[in-house]
Amino acid sequence: QLVESGGGLVQPGGSLRLSCAASGSIFSVYTMAWYRQASGKERELVATITSGGRINSGDFVKGRFTISRDNDKTTVSLEMNSLQPEDTAVYYCNGESEVGPGNYWGQGTQVTVSS
Repeated sequence: QLVESGGGLVQPGGSLRLSCAASGSIFSVYTMAWYRQASGKERELVATITSGGRINSGDFVKGRFTISRDNDKTTVSLEMNSLQPEDTAVYYCNGESEVGPGNYWGQGTQVTVSS
């Protein structure tokens, strides 16, 4: 089970930190990711981080967002800076097993960037 937190309303140029808490004892063998879905658009990948810490990000991130994980606390975070109105979306946490079947989604958290 994945539970996101940290969304909200922020002004353009502002920052937010999203967190995702994972239950279960096998978090350390999951690739964790953040996706987002804006109204009327398809869900898109924001960033992933493997169990070994390898990171992949969407082109639009451009160094503004940073994904990180804490295997001891079984959490994954997304630090977002220089937010723009086009970053407005529901952000979802995802966990995919690296050693077998297993793919889980959080319920999503709304991020709104507006003045």
